[in-house]
Amino acid sequence: MPLLRANGVSLAYTDTGTPPGRPDAPTILFAHGLLFGGWMFRPQIDVLRDRYRCVTVDWRGQGETPATASGYDMDTLCDDVESLIQELDLAPVHFVGLSMGGFVGLRLGARRGRLLRSLTVLDTTADGEPRGVARKYTLFAWIYQLLGAAPLRERVLPTLFGPDFLNSRRSEPVVHEWSARLSRSSRTGIRKAILAVAGHAPISDELADIVAPTLVIVGADDNATPRLDAERLVARIDGSALQVVPAAGHTSNLEQPHIVTACLASFLHAVDDEPGDTLETTGSLDGIDHGTH
Repeated sequence: MPLLRANGVSLAYTDTGTPPGRPDAPTILFAHGLLFGGWMFRPQIDVLRDRYRCVTVDWRGQGETPATASGYDMDTLCDDVESLIQELDLAPVHFVGLSMGGFVGLRLGARRGRLLRSLTVLDTTADGEPRGVARKYTLFAWIYQLLGAAPLRERVLPTLFGPDFLNSRRSEPVVHEWSARLSRSSRTGIRKAILAVAGHAPISDELADIVAPTLVIVGADDNATPRLDAERLVARIDGSALQVVPAAGHTSNLEQPHIVTACLASFLHAVDDEPGDTLETTGSLDGIDHGTH
């Protein structure tokens, strides 16, 4: 995985390049959630790379990006993304961020809208963590630093994934890959990332400044950032749309990859004013609660 020097640090990223025959194809920049890496968007990239240049970034201390002494707060990560976009000459991008990636995406949309063609946030919130949740995350961070992921695995899984997914055989390869990748991460980097999420500042007062076309996606069974959080986003971002994904928890794009990919493809086609019936996706939007504000 290549490293790019951006905002004074080395960031791991992937880049599919422009698809054959589409030299002017727009770029989708994917930003992962806490305890993951850009790899989590592989199901979406496998489909969308035929029409878009697909780029992922790993946050500081997560995935393949080395740990840094500081800079794990959401504002600095926003600076990291801006620098990466500039270094790779990507702007304007379709930004897709899940959970922690959504925290950054909302800041990017509110403060640096010129960089965005559109904004999609999945399973995220504009509010800070409730005090009790922040305390729990802080405890988890220090346990992880001292003992690694093993003691926390069973306590974290129901937060990351919904019950339907965890009770199905579909979860086995995903959870195995997640565990294996996490075990290779820097304990210090993961601790700092968890603490940054635990203490992240709300951005709800800035949502009215987002002008990019915005899609909000949430798993119907997400208990970390539930549907109410998504509805508050849609109420505050003018012209945004809501998609509720059935039988999915906090990591909706891995739990229901075909549905999320179809939602994303439809939205991006509309933004780019392209016909959407030529892209092959497996899955249906039936049963999804559609709503716009």
